[in-house]
Amino acid sequence: MSVSEIKLYQILKDRLGNKEAEALVHFVSSEIKNEFDNRKEIFATKDDVGNVKSDLTKSIYVVGLIQFLAITGSVLAIINFIIK
Repeated sequence: MSVSEIKLYQILKDRLGNKEAEALVHFVSSEIKNEFDNRKEIFATKDDVGNVKSDLTKSIYVVGLIQFLAITGSVLAIINFIIK
């Protein structure tokens, strides 16, 4: 048992008795462990963050290239319009 479980057990022991306090502490700790196991699946890992970072970097470069091509095309169209 951890320190917090021991403290909880000692508090409950006086009010509930040994067996009931032990059962309640075991129940609470198992429920906390189950809840953590259920929720840890949604946590992001370092690999997840690295993949998102690399995908985001690629997207930024692609968008920048497209903007550059659009601006270049617009400038060439304006120059072509002025010349004719």
